[in-house]
Amino acid sequence: MRNLVIDIGNTRVKSALFEGSELMGDYSFESVDAALPFWKSMEFGACIVSSVSIAQEELAEKIPFPFHFLSYHTPLPILNGYATPKTLGLDRIAAAVGAWLLAGKKSALAIDLGSCITFELVDERAIYRGGAISPGLKMRASAMNSFTARLPLVDLDKKPENLTGDSTISCMQAGIWYGVEFEMIGQIDSYRLKFPEITVYICGGDSQSFESLAKDHIFVVPNLVLHGLNCILNHNVE
Repeated sequence: MRNLVIDIGNTRVKSALFEGSELMGDYSFESVDAALPFWKSMEFGACIVSSVSIAQEELAEKIPFPFHFLSYHTPLPILNGYATPKTLGLDRIAAAVGAWLLAGKKSALAIDLGSCITFELVDERAIYRGGAISPGLKMRASAMNSFTARLPLVDLDKKPENLTGDSTISCMQAGIWYGVEFEMIGQIDSYRLKFPEITVYICGGDSQSFESLAKDHIFVVPNLVLHGLNCILNHNVE
């Protein structure tokens, strides 16, 4: 069965077409209105929508076909062990489900590199355990500029070649980039002490900047959230 998966964020609308669990193609748009003509032209049997910016009622008026709307009430293929499920970001649980699925439904850690960096753990019993949230690359740069009198807002388009900066700007860039990299490595190593067989998936807007971390049991999958949403949709349709 073909599925249309839609993820509506604060700045972009991402969507993908799946055949069962196989990704056929992914597509990005500036708005729902811009995406509608394309979605209408597609053939699919089921659809799921996750949105952090547009309410279900408003979407129902815009989208001319039936869809499942992801909420904390939506049945999941994994157990949710989060203490406050109503406060859990839906992109976080979707990333966790995507990691668990791609890991062969075994223990997995999803690291989403967006505005914030989120770490999402699913254990060997298919229970989502939570994780951690910390500032992302641009947020760290903005914080140093906002909360100090003289530090500039630095450019983070590429990873610094040197760990040691030789100017204020290059020191800030090195501190931000390698701070994130070493944080990720430290988190992964700590999780592996408790879950030796864990598989790690890195996703999000800044994920491809850290492809150098990809090695045994660490994979960069930018569209991990879309895989998770498709898995949730299949669980509800089946």
